Amino acid sequence: MSVTPAFSAEHLAILSQEYPRFSQSEMRRRRQLIEGVMAHHGVDHLVVHGIGGRGGAVGWLAQWPVTNEAHLVASAGERDALFVQYFNHVPLARYLASDAQVEWGGPSTIATSMEELRRRRAQFGRVGIMGPLPLDYSRALEKNFGPVTDLSREYARLRLVKSDEELTWFELGARLGDLAISALQGQIVAGVSERDLGAIVESAYQSHGGVNGIHYFAINSMDDPQYCVARQYPSTRLVREGDVITTEITANFFEYGGQVLRTFVVGAEPTALYAQLHEVAEAAFESIAALLRPGTHSQELVEASSLIEDAGFTTYDDLVHGYGGGYLAPVLGSRSRTNEAVSDFVLTENMMLVVQPNVVTQDFRAGVQTGECLVVGQNSPLRLHLAERGLLRVG
Repeated sequence: MSVTPAFSAEHLAILSQEYPRFSQSEMRRRRQLIEGVMAHHGVDHLVVHGIGGRGGAVGWLAQWPVTNEAHLVASAGERDALFVQYFNHVPLARYLASDAQVEWGGPSTIATSMEELRRRRAQFGRVGIMGPLPLDYSRALEKNFGPVTDLSREYARLRLVKSDEELTWFELGARLGDLAISALQGQIVAGVSERDLGAIVESAYQSHGGVNGIHYFAINSMDDPQYCVARQYPSTRLVREGDVITTEITANFFEYGGQVLRTFVVGAEPTALYAQLHEVAEAAFESIAALLRPGTHSQELVEASSLIEDAGFTTYDDLVHGYGGGYLAPVLGSRSRTNEAVSDFVLTENMMLVVQPNVVTQDFRAGVQTGECLVVGQNSPLRLHLAERGLLRVG
């Protein structure tokens, strides 16, 4: 099935570039934010750690989507130094992270980074770190430069509110996820396996530069369900008529993607149970989404989902979480399946959240997924996804 992508002119302009980059004004904005955090915490030099496709602040500050291990050494008033693994990744890193001095990280990335700190005459107690730095790396830094200041939480805070330029990239990633949903609608038939479903998803967006973030599935018989939430690894289970399929999909464009969750019924009408589960999930989604405006407290989002428990159901997955640059605050469970204590968190315009009521039966055998990434708007939420809503009939 051929699916026509819903790309805007801005998306097409990004897609047409050999290797797209953010504007200089956007990169200056990020740099000013980071340097403000450093100054506030008394940090002169920052070592940013990225690993295994989770670049975090390395990609955000240097535009290098980390392939293996990378360190960015940043200091106010100096050109950044980017040390990457492996040696054969250096040429592309130099091309993409052109504002930084890019070199191989050597036999030990942390040793190379410390040598750079010495060159910059880093003083005792004035070094900060950001990212999931291994313990032995932290100990080496502290042995040579005194106590380090962990600014990872500050990075997460900075990523909560998106710029307009960032939202264009996130929306582009979301539209790639929409292509996956459309492809599943056209290609799910009896006889394909959960593994086949993953292939359908990835083939929908790869020609546009999309890469897999996640694609989780669960296939159940509507008459005898066994599993209430999409699974992180596919099984060999084959799709049969009368099945229900739940899915959670993130397609990324570089490090920018949305998240879309849908439920499909195969070759049959939904049973009364699944029709009710999905009706409640849709109502919960709408109830929460209506509150995504500046000033809403996170407790209000939990209370808006109470109709799930009122209907006799519960949840298994998180109800709401921040997204874009990490699994961000607020991370909320429902009234009957709490997460952590609800924090004193208030929404701000341009925050991006995934609203994803995974409504399940009390015995955790039957469940549905519905939801997607939304952006907090001044009066109402902005939809990044355009994938068809509802309980989707396929096959």
